[in-house]
Amino acid sequence: MKTNSGHDQTSHSAHAAHAGHAGHGGDRPGGLSVSESGYTLEFDSVILSAGAQTVTFRVTGPDGRPVTGFTPEHGMELHLIAVRRDTAGFQHVHPVRDEKGTWSVEVTLEPGDWRFFADIHPAGHDGTMTLGIDVAVAGRYDPRPLPEATRTARTGEYAVTLDGELVPGEASDLTLAVSRDGRPVTDLQPYLAAYGHLVALRVGDLGYLHVHPEGEPGDGVTEPGPEITFAATAPTAGTYRLYLDFQHNDTVRTAEFTVRTGETTRDGDHAHH
Repeated sequence: MKTNSGHDQTSHSAHAAHAGHAGHGGDRPGGLSVSESGYTLEFDSVILSAGAQTVTFRVTGPDGRPVTGFTPEHGMELHLIAVRRDTAGFQHVHPVRDEKGTWSVEVTLEPGDWRFFADIHPAGHDGTMTLGIDVAVAGRYDPRPLPEATRTARTGEYAVTLDGELVPGEASDLTLAVSRDGRPVTDLQPYLAAYGHLVALRVGDLGYLHVHPEGEPGDGVTEPGPEITFAATAPTAGTYRLYLDFQHNDTVRTAEFTVRTGETTRDGDHAHH
């Protein structure tokens, strides 16, 4: 996040240590397995109809029982991400859990093959993890081509510009600047205890990186826009989809980017190939 002048920036490696969850960076992106460390993501149905609907699921623990104790991360016990395999339809939602450990949430799904990610920190476990599961949605599936790589994404009257380079195997800064109708937005609202929330997915297998911005609202140095800076590590070379959630005027919006490692440079120009 943009900070007041004179504020020292910590090293990229330190950013990576606190910004990325365990299993979300380095050599092992998260979300590629339905089970990890004895915890398993179980949906009541992995064949769904198209349209708006409620999905229900559980996270079972090493004892085989539904987990009911979670350590909140960024204000929530569980973050659920849904995205179609062609990277369309991204949704970041927060289910409600009952006392027996069953989660439920409404999503809107188009026909096709979907991947759901549950980002969790089970109570007593030594860190966070991301579990992933495939879901088939019935109907005619018209896959969409991967959007072209771009440095500016638009959502309604907002434009978000990306500066920085996604580097394989190294932590680097990605800075996203939010503007509205051509004017910098300087009054972003906190969303999930930050001014922005970034998910990166590796195209091809949807390997999941989940990073958060440097600084936080109320820390005395982090400003509410227009820039939000994230420390991120690409586990490998390749193409990634970035999804930035930010809140302004009481509405959460999502800006989407396609990024190829080494292609977006800090001065905003594309690298030569």
